[in-house]
Amino acid sequence: MKTRYTVVLSMIAGMALGSAAIQALHAQAKPKAYTVSELETLDAAALAAFVPRVQAAQQAAGGRNLKTGGGKVVALEGTAPKRVAITEWDSLERAQAFYTSKAWNDLAPERDKAIKTIRRYAVEAVN
Repeated sequence: MKTRYTVVLSMIAGMALGSAAIQALHAQAKPKAYTVSELETLDAAALAAFVPRVQAAQQAAGGRNLKTGGGKVVALEGTAPKRVAITEWDSLERAQAFYTSKAWNDLAPERDKAIKTIRRYAVEAVN
């Protein structure tokens, strides 16, 4: 009988330790980040060729394109840009790393033909 109590107490202690470890790992997780690009189309044909390439590069770097580029933009206050592209990243560091990467810089000639960047910034989500 004593052995059964020992086994049960050991299992409960193991579950408690595991639960504490999981909580500690969740606390270490970095918040997600979003990059917002306000753009103006310069050449529709060049843009059609550029978009799949930039989306593939973002995906390879861990970004998830929220497919807002080309969607309708409505001003609620102030002036709305003509085009907005939003990408989700696992962390602010991943977003910054992409926009300083060789993959992004290699796309510069195509990007410059297709779009004019009005403004681009990254926003870190708060928990």
